[in-house]
Amino acid sequence: MKVFDLICDADHRFEGWFASAEQYASQRDAQAVCCPLCESSAVRREPSAPRLNLGIEESKPTAAAVPTPSSDDAAAMTATVFERLRRAISETEDVGVRFAEEARRIHYAETAPRAIRGTATDQEQRELDDEGIETIRLPIPRALTETLQ
Repeated sequence: MKVFDLICDADHRFEGWFASAEQYASQRDAQAVCCPLCESSAVRREPSAPRLNLGIEESKPTAAAVPTPSSDDAAAMTATVFERLRRAISETEDVGVRFAEEARRIHYAETAPRAIRGTATDQEQRELDDEGIETIRLPIPRALTETLQ
């Protein structure tokens, strides 16, 4: 099994697991490798160093070394982020492409206040900002909004 560090054209970094480098290349060429955040298929490999277990004890870091998060810490942080995203999804109403319109209606008290989510173009986002309507841009992977099989 080969684990490759990948990056999409939006600079999202992620790992991909493949049977071989040739299988990665084949899937990439068929545009079957996609970013889990933005779903872009413009993905490339990043240089990475393989870890070889040669039975040699690794040197212990010195006190001056900068600590790096363990894989357990990273996994816990990832789990926390995904749990909070799932909660945000479950506690908000998806208004889809009507997001800017609904945000204005709520802001100007034309409808009852409620938590919403949806999509807005860059232009719509700038207009909302100009009107003083606070929003948060949050890329939510489609996998979090759908039932996993």
